[in-house]
Amino acid sequence: MNQIKQEDKSIRKPAWLGRPLPSDPAFSRTRFLLDDGRLHTVCREARCPNCGECFSRGTAAFLILGDSCTRGCRFCAVTQGRPERPDPDEPRRVAEAAVRMSLNYIVVTSVTRDDLPDGGAGFFAETIRCLRARRPSVRIEVLVPDFQGNEAALRTVLEARPDVLNHNLETVARLYPEARPQAMYDRSLELLGRISFHAPGMAVKSGLMLGLGERPDEVESALRDLLNAGCQLLTLGQYLQPKRDCLPVARFVPPGEFDAWREVALKMGFARVAGGPLVRSSYHAEELIAS
Repeated sequence: MNQIKQEDKSIRKPAWLGRPLPSDPAFSRTRFLLDDGRLHTVCREARCPNCGECFSRGTAAFLILGDSCTRGCRFCAVTQGRPERPDPDEPRRVAEAAVRMSLNYIVVTSVTRDDLPDGGAGFFAETIRCLRARRPSVRIEVLVPDFQGNEAALRTVLEARPDVLNHNLETVARLYPEARPQAMYDRSLELLGRISFHAPGMAVKSGLMLGLGERPDEVESALRDLLNAGCQLLTLGQYLQPKRDCLPVARFVPPGEFDAWREVALKMGFARVAGGPLVRSSYHAEELIAS
């Protein structure tokens, strides 16, 4: 196995990754509405560096199906363990929060639930239906797990007609065994390839983290694989070690390199690309669609 390079102790987080601490009323209001609705967000559970900014803008990426994941991805801060039974009222509460927050664009993702027969696909579909019923004008992006390759589960989500179907490739093929030991590079590409077959015209999105030890030729190969799978929308961001027991950062990628990769991806044929050290799948997601 090709080991991911251990972090050099001399590596320090560069200034361009700094974020001010939030203190404005809008941040507090967003946090209150989420807590009042007993809702989880990937912003907090995954320790996203943009949490303060997004909460201050009155938006958040909703995390459904609880807050415990059945997978052990070594780049993620989400709690790993045995999840509780899904809460059947959760889709309604997400929709209610969208109304209270006056959201026009919403991102819904989940922990991975390999313990459920459909991987939680039914809950994604029900959440989409509740959102359409309570806020008909909202545009919906769902960021789904791989459903262990279950094509019927994917169809369940697609039939609920989200506006964007997102599934992150995360990293290059060589690093999968260490970074995503319970996932498969080809299985993720297969899921993305099925979207256009089952839901022609639906926007297909994916993302990669840089800074885990990938080589430039491997990044370019992953981009071509995504494009061949039908991916149109792409995000590229810096991997940041969220917890001590997660994989270390191999390299902090300068902002200029993200700009260069964005140009490479656009020339390859991607329709829209967001790239930068602090870019994440759901970060300014509406702007990527509207740009």
